[in-house]
Amino acid sequence: MLKIDSQLNKTEIRRSLLRKRQSMTVQDWQKKSDRISSQLQNSPLFSQATTILAYFSFRQEPDLSPLFTDSQRRWGFPRCVGKSLSWHLWQPDDILQTGNYGITEPHPEAPTIDPTEVDLILVPSVACDRQGYRLGYGGGYYDRFLSSPVWSKLPTIGVVFDFAYFSQLPSDNWDKRLQGVITESEIYFR
Repeated sequence: MLKIDSQLNKTEIRRSLLRKRQSMTVQDWQKKSDRISSQLQNSPLFSQATTILAYFSFRQEPDLSPLFTDSQRRWGFPRCVGKSLSWHLWQPDDILQTGNYGITEPHPEAPTIDPTEVDLILVPSVACDRQGYRLGYGGGYYDRFLSSPVWSKLPTIGVVFDFAYFSQLPSDNWDKRLQGVITESEIYFR
């Protein structure tokens, strides 16, 4: 696990880690992503979950797509609507579209997901730390979503590569802590 210079601010950390992630070869990115998917499949939270909220990989985030063909699970993915995330059910043959930020999203008419149906939320992150704090892209979408009373009690796992997992990141009072973090070599629950 890496230590971070406390003088670095979130913007500098984000920029540096995104650059590092983008510099990975496709083979290395896929190999590490496959390890993360395998780690997830072996975790108790995942194996007990029926409905899972996930994400489509963007900017070389860990790619979890091999898991999405698991027909024993229901998968939900976000759409950016204004400053919020709207969650929709998705199956492998459903239509996808590109949203405002260039992120792949379910079709707006896909069925939405009720929070009471969700067993696990897989949270895309630029970085995570041992306390469960995450560094996102800076838009606050996941912090707002995870702070909402209807979603805040659900189990959350941040998904990052080893090089983006730190002992401690800078955090603000609005940052929402995750219950766990998964990398290609570790699963950590606080």
